[in-house]
Amino acid sequence: MKITDIRTAEVYGHGYSTYVRVYTDEGLTGTGECIHGGAGCPALIRDLKHLVIGENPLNVDMLFEKMRRAHVFDGALAGNMVTAMTGIEIALWDLTGKALGVPIYQLLGGKFRDRVRLYCDSHAGRDASPESYAQRAREVVALGFGALKFDVDDARSRYRSDRWNWTAPPGEVAQMVERVAAVREAIGPEVELAIDMHGRYDTQSGIRVAQAMAPFALMWLEEPVPPENVAAMREVKRNSPVPICAGENLYLRWGFRDLLEQQAVDIIMPDIPKCGGLSECRKIATMAETYYIPLAPHNVCGPLGTMASAHVCASIPNFQVLEWHWVDRPHWHDLVTVDQPVIQDSAVVLTDKPGIGVELNEEGVRRHLRPGTELFAAD
Repeated sequence: MKITDIRTAEVYGHGYSTYVRVYTDEGLTGTGECIHGGAGCPALIRDLKHLVIGENPLNVDMLFEKMRRAHVFDGALAGNMVTAMTGIEIALWDLTGKALGVPIYQLLGGKFRDRVRLYCDSHAGRDASPESYAQRAREVVALGFGALKFDVDDARSRYRSDRWNWTAPPGEVAQMVERVAAVREAIGPEVELAIDMHGRYDTQSGIRVAQAMAPFALMWLEEPVPPENVAAMREVKRNSPVPICAGENLYLRWGFRDLLEQQAVDIIMPDIPKCGGLSECRKIATMAETYYIPLAPHNVCGPLGTMASAHVCASIPNFQVLEWHWVDRPHWHDLVTVDQPVIQDSAVVLTDKPGIGVELNEEGVRRHLRPGTELFAAD
C-alpha cells in the first residue's frame, strides 16, 4: 500500500481546525485533525506531502521523522510546521489502524482504561461578577462534569492602568480570589477545579496568585507565567501551595525536556493534535513518568481530534484528565458519524473500532467549513 495524496479542510470549532485526509492506492483513507496551526497549516501540509507520497503509510514514525528532518531549517522544531506534521501523523495512525483492523490504542501498546475522563473548560462567567462565575459553574456541573476549569486572567480588569504590563495589582488578585471563591462555594468540595492564567503574568504576580489560591483546593493553577522561561515557572512552583500545570504551548519531546528535568511543574498538558501527534505524545508521557508527573492534555479540538487524543490517554499509566472545550458549541454532534456518543457521563468512551473509531459526517462538516474553502479539494 502506498500514499497517493494528502488533502485538507478547514473546519470551524475553537477557531479553525485543519482536517487532514491521507489517500492510498488501495482506496483506504485516514483522517486526522490538528489545531492552532493558523491559516498557514493547509499550505504547509501541501508542501510536506511530496515527502510521503509513494511511501507505505504504516511506517508512521519514520514518515514523521522524514518530514521533521527535511524541515529542521524551516521551523520543524516548534509552531505551525510541527502542527502541520501532527495533522498528517494522526491521519496516518487512523489509516494504519483501519489497515490492520485495530484501534489506535492497541497499536500504542494497549489500553489502561476504557473511559478517558474529561474536565469541562467553562471559560468564565457571562460577565465579570463572581455570581456569574458561580452560575456558570452550576450549569456545567448539572451537565454531569466532576471537574471544571475557569479563566481568571483579564486584560480589561478595572484595576489595570496598562494593558502591556502584566503585573497583577492587589485589586486584580482580589478579583480573582472572589471569582474562584464563588465557584468553589457553588460546586462544593467534591468537584475538581482548575484555574487558568494563560501565561500572561510576571513571576511575582504568579506567586501571589498561587498563594492566594491555597484555600480552594485546586486541581491545578495553569500557566501562571509565560512558557518560554522554565526557571520562572519553577520559581512559581517552588513558592506555590497548589499544583502548577503547563505545557500547552510546547512542541515535541525536546520542548518538554527542560520543564521535566527542572521539575518546574506538577502536571504537564501537551496539546496532542498540536505538539507532534500520538506517537510523540506517548514519548512525552514516558519521559514524564520517570519524574512521576501526570499528563492532563490540553484539548480544544472537535470530536475527531478529541477521540484521537483519547487513544493516547488510554495507552499511558500517568494520565490524569483530558480537556473538553466545546460546551458552548452545539455543532459538536454534526461533525462525526458514530454508533454511540463520543462523550458519555463526562468521559470519552473507547470502542474496538479500527483507527480513531469515528468517521466524519461530511454533510455536517461542510456546513462549518471556512468560507471560500472546500472539503478535501484536490490541488
